[in-house]
This record gives sequence, structure tokens and C-alpha cells, in this order.
Amino acid sequence: MTEAHAHFDEAEGALVARGAWHADAAAALPDLSGKRVRVIDGAGVTHLDTNGAWLLLAAAQPKADAPAPDLRDFQPRHLSMLRLVAQHRAATPPLPAPRQEGVLALTGRGALTVWSHLVGLLDFVGRLALELAGLVGQPGLWRWRELAAQVRDVFVGAIPIVSGMMFLLGVVFAYLLGDQARQFGANIFVVDGLLLAVLREISPVIVAVLVAGRTGAAITAQLGTMKVAEEIDAIATLGLSPLAVLVIPRVLALIVAMPLLVFIGDIAGLVGGMLVVQQQLAISPPIFLDRLYDVILLKTLMVGLGKAPVFALFIALISCRMGLAVSRDARSVGVNTTSTVVQSLVAVIILNAVFAVAFVRLGI
Repeated sequence: MTEAHAHFDEAEGALVARGAWHADAAAALPDLSGKRVRVIDGAGVTHLDTNGAWLLLAAAQPKADAPAPDLRDFQPRHLSMLRLVAQHRAATPPLPAPRQEGVLALTGRGALTVWSHLVGLLDFVGRLALELAGLVGQPGLWRWRELAAQVRDVFVGAIPIVSGMMFLLGVVFAYLLGDQARQFGANIFVVDGLLLAVLREISPVIVAVLVAGRTGAAITAQLGTMKVAEEIDAIATLGLSPLAVLVIPRVLALIVAMPLLVFIGDIAGLVGGMLVVQQQLAISPPIFLDRLYDVILLKTLMVGLGKAPVFALFIALISCRMGLAVSRDARSVGVNTTSTVVQSLVAVIILNAVFAVAFVRLGI
């Protein structure tokens, strides 16, 4: 089979093709930029399939509104092939040009997305409140086993990662703070700073971030997979409420487990800091604990623990809503799971900022 070859005849405006034309013959086409092809000469074409016909026609007529070239000296079967491809090629609409969006358009699109998430979350909260109101006074309808199973998964499974992360953060924070305090001879005040930072800010926020990435994403993926598999429809067909069966146990489990995880994170962070100041500042564990008892205030502990249920509530609402909002395809599960983590992290940061301003204003 003769190798494909083509050249452009300037005098006639003809694309002269030779040899066998198929999908691999694209490299044989000459550069026709700025040139108008009036004729395709196929006298030397020995083999032609639909791919080769499309290559020749696309090279001679790159735009749909350009004049169609004349087909000259092709074999009858090749000529029929070219006309068939040209007919279907003309019927295929050209791809639209990529749309360039400006800063205002992107900002508007982002604002609409945020607004849709807020409206969807408010609608979900309203439906969930109605469901809870219907369950009040009817303990037999509560899914106690599901609640216990969710608390176990959320709390017990997260203890190792929460303890390890907070221990390391306590080590890092105590090391950095101790390095600065040692320059001014204020070694003992490292305990004060470590206590305030870990209990009020670091532990609640870091635990919330870990729970959002671990449990929140898992909840969205679980509910989304159940929706794709039509298990949620099956629950509704049985006369049960998906909100009562699937959502409420997960929301309550997160609200119960989060303060416990924050308390464990507090202990792990203080233990990590205590080990560092012992080595770096020669503050022994008994001295560390004595200073801890002297400066610790109940409100410092309660501020961190009080943030935890609020963080947990928002993470649970976002993850459950996004799980139930999954469309019936696998791609939507991944998209909504990613959106859950992003929304939860943004919610935690905003809520923590609101708490910080409110506590300062209230003198707490």
C-alpha cells in the first residue's frame, strides 16, 4: 500500500493527493495556512477510508462557511466516500468558541453558587426541624441503635488522629513559644500561652477541620451512594422518613462526639507541650501542672468545648444535605463530597471568627 503524500499546486489552487489515505495520514498534509483550496486532485489516491476523506476535506475546507472544493479525478468509489463524508460533515454543527468570562461574570457566578448553597441549607434545616418536631414525645420512633453506631464511628474512630495531631501541634506551639519566652526570661508563662491557645482556639478548630475532612466527607459519600443505589427511595417506599432514619442520628452523633474529641485534643496538646517545655525550658511536669492549676479558668475550657457542638451542627447539616442532593451518577458523589469539605471548612473559619469577636465584646 503506497504511503500517503500530498502537495499544494499554487497555479491551480489544487491539493494533490497520492497514495493510501487513512487515519495515520494526517502528517502527509501540507501547510495550507492562508491558502484557498479550489480543487482536490485524487488521481493518485490508491486507498481511501472515511478518516482519510475527512482529513482531505477538513484541510481543503477548514471553515464550514468556506466554499466547497471541486473533487477531481477520484475513482468512483472514492468519490462516493468523499461525498458521503462531506454530507455528514456539513450536517455537524461547529463547536462554539470558548466563552471568556470576565472578573464580574466570575464573581456573579460565585455569588449565585453561594446563594444557592445558603438557600438549600435553610430549606434542609426547615425540613429537619419539622421532622424533629414530629419525633418529640415519641421515643419509640428514634433510631437509638443507629445513633449509637454513628457515635462509635465518629468518636472512637477519630480518637487516634485527633490525639496524634493535637499532640504534634502542642509540641510545635510550645517549642515556638518557648524559644521566644526564653529570650526574656519568661519561661513559666509558656504554660499560660499554651493553655490559652490550645483550649480556646487550636483544639476546637483543628478537631473541627479533622472531623469535616474525615466524618463529613464520609457522610456525604455514604448518603450519596445510597441515593445512587436507590436505597433512600426504598426507605421512603417502606413508609419511613429518610431524615429520621439517616440524617438525625448522624447530626446528633456529631453533636455528642465533637466536645469529647475536643476535650481529648486539649489533653493531647497539653501533654505534647509539657514534654517540650521539660526539655527546652527545664520546667518539670510537677511545676507545669502546678502552674496549670493556678492559671486555668473554667471559662477557658468551656469556650473551646462550647464551640464544638456549633461546629459539629454545621458540619453535620452541610454533609447530610450535600449527600441527599447527589444526582444519580457516580461523578456527582465525588463533586458533592469535595463541596462538603470546602463548605464545612469555610463554615468553621467563619464561625470561629464570629465567636472570637463575640467573646472579646462580652469580655469572656
